[in-house]
Amino acid sequence: MARQRSSLGFLGMFGRSGDLRQLDAALRGVDLHPALVPEGAKLTIVNLMKDHWSDEPPLQAYPAVAQLFGYCIAGPEAFEQSNGLQHRLDAERRLEAALEAGDSFDAQIILMTLHAKLISGEVVERYGLRTD
Repeated sequence: MARQRSSLGFLGMFGRSGDLRQLDAALRGVDLHPALVPEGAKLTIVNLMKDHWSDEPPLQAYPAVAQLFGYCIAGPEAFEQSNGLQHRLDAERRLEAALEAGDSFDAQIILMTLHAKLISGEVVERYGLRTD
């Protein structure tokens, strides 16, 4: 089966694809306004999601991706203020597990955030992240 393509829309004539609308909603759910995230980064995220799941990504995957992505962008304190301690701890566990695993879906999200220069300086410092 052919993979469905993502679409940003065009001059208000064609709508955004469902996957980008789902991601935008999930970003809002972690108190990150979608307009603050470059469209290229959002397209990369949905393409990583499509690569990770053999079929279309399940709806419950979008909030989980947004949680990790939002943590990377906001940093620990700001993320906790908006989402609570438990969500911060969950995101930190996922980040630590991704760093340990090396090549995982979560690691790809973190690496994309780092390469796009969207990541919080505090997260970079805390986990010793760098691009080589």
